[in-house]
Amino acid sequence: MTTAAAQDLAAPMQGTIVTVDVTTGQAVRAGQQVMLIESMKMHHAIEAHESGTIERILVAVGQTVMAGEAVASIAPGDVTVAEAVAEVAEDPDHVRPDLAETIARHEIGLDAARPDAVERRRKVGRRTARENVADLVDDGSFVEYGPVVIAAQRRRRALDDLIARTPADGMIGGVGTVNGDVFPQAAAQVVAVSYDYTVLAGTQGTQNHRKKDRLFEVAEQLQLPVVFFTEGGGGRPGDTDQTGVSGLDCLAFLYFAQLSGLVPLVGINAGYCFAGNAAILGCCDVVIATADSNIGMGGPAMIEGGGLGVFQPTEIGPMEVQRANGVVDIAVADEAEAVAVAKQYLSYFQGTLPTWTAPDQRLLRHAIPEDRKRSYDVRAVIDAMFDDGSVLELRRDFGLGMVTALVRVEGRPMGVLANNPNHLAGAIDSDGADKAARFLQLCDAFGLPVVTLVDTPGMMVGPEVEQTALVRHCTRLFVTGANISVPMVTIVLRKSYGLGAQAMMGGSTKAPLACVAWPTGEFGGMGLEGAVRLGYRNELEAIADPAEREATFQTMVDRMYEHGKALNAASHFEIDDVIDPADSRRWIATLLATAPQPRAHRGKKRPNIDTW
Repeated sequence: MTTAAAQDLAAPMQGTIVTVDVTTGQAVRAGQQVMLIESMKMHHAIEAHESGTIERILVAVGQTVMAGEAVASIAPGDVTVAEAVAEVAEDPDHVRPDLAETIARHEIGLDAARPDAVERRRKVGRRTARENVADLVDDGSFVEYGPVVIAAQRRRRALDDLIARTPADGMIGGVGTVNGDVFPQAAAQVVAVSYDYTVLAGTQGTQNHRKKDRLFEVAEQLQLPVVFFTEGGGGRPGDTDQTGVSGLDCLAFLYFAQLSGLVPLVGINAGYCFAGNAAILGCCDVVIATADSNIGMGGPAMIEGGGLGVFQPTEIGPMEVQRANGVVDIAVADEAEAVAVAKQYLSYFQGTLPTWTAPDQRLLRHAIPEDRKRSYDVRAVIDAMFDDGSVLELRRDFGLGMVTALVRVEGRPMGVLANNPNHLAGAIDSDGADKAARFLQLCDAFGLPVVTLVDTPGMMVGPEVEQTALVRHCTRLFVTGANISVPMVTIVLRKSYGLGAQAMMGGSTKAPLACVAWPTGEFGGMGLEGAVRLGYRNELEAIADPAEREATFQTMVDRMYEHGKALNAASHFEIDDVIDPADSRRWIATLLATAPQPRAHRGKKRPNIDTW
């Protein structure tokens, strides 16, 4: 081995000379490649350590050298650009063949490259999957997972055909931001996923199941909300490139169900959604569906295969059914409205808005009629009490005796649970209790404080309602309300009677952070009229004259009202105060000022959110 002198160029490592790029007498500049050496299957440049002229080349192609061994000798000296090989600057706009192939492959799956598929969507009045995702996420924020994946059908179809006709295996998914212009970047991130109905009818294939697994793992690790566009026909029987029998060992449903209670799950549907796609939709915390949706755990093929008859897809789970039975939380006209609502829904879990306005709170002083038997619109009360434009009602067409909505006070998100006196006078039935209990779970899971607005004569009664398992359903509201960890504030608008009122407060007037009433509030173990009729039955029956009997009855009711009215209840400190209705927001804002922001915790507060 020749020992390197000061002007000698040494091998930087042990290896084999692959090329010699200079000749004796050639001028070289510092940093110019003189030769290539291969070591561990990698090629490394040996560059001139100073400018000068090549005096000797000490190695040949194919020769193995040791680290530090001299490979050439350079006589130092000034070298002009004309004498040496000029350095070639890389053009940042140059697209190499490998990059060009990659770009082309990605472009195959874009809408611009699939005009026929886009036209099919236009004919049914819908947008493409990519258009929906692009509308949801902020511009330039989306990174897509698995865009060049194709259907697992290589054993039965040509590769070129699969690339052209099954882009992304019919499912687009990735990470982006939603409402990032309002909230910090981290708070605004979501996992967005959409089945693509133009690819094999949006069915669940082998590869898009694997993509779901991957995305759900990302959602779990980063604790990101998931928004899923679910249009599609369920499992796909035509994939060939896998082993196994039933496919029941796929992990997507397990992983998605495990996200319940950890991150907000939003399902959006337009068109047909059956079988496995419907299972994903049904696991979501909130289901947003367009007017043309049909949603069912079994589609036409499964129904016919079960020997149950032949049905058109439009006959299965139409919106008039799924709205009334509670499957759909928010009904919208089309996909554009669905995306807008999804953005609003997500915003409640992203933090406090920096700006807000509120209605004139004096209007609340006249929201409840002076006639205690006169009904009113509790939704108008909610609109007047909370920030302008902040009310998003869930499950409006189900459990009509309850109103559940996400709202804001001074920009801060929270949930509101209210009795609806326009349905059964606000009495709590099985559907209403289920609706309320699930809403409390949702708020609790993601750290939203709860405001309850009470106006109920109690639990609904009668032989008919008991057939709905009322005992179990109504007590569900007790066990849920008593065990939530988020702050609760209760405002009694009018009637606060019996077990129903206690259930609306988490079990007692002392359960919330505060239980206050408006001047119209009235309290008792049961409704006043019923209490008089039961407690004074013998006395009333002893009065022969009907007019005198009714007058006596009304006198007793008036006396009980004086005893049970809000001011008297407050004087016994059964409640915290009777307040000016215009002061309601001040109470709420003051008590909830130091409550943690939504989703401030890591991990789960609840094992899951009940799907029902």
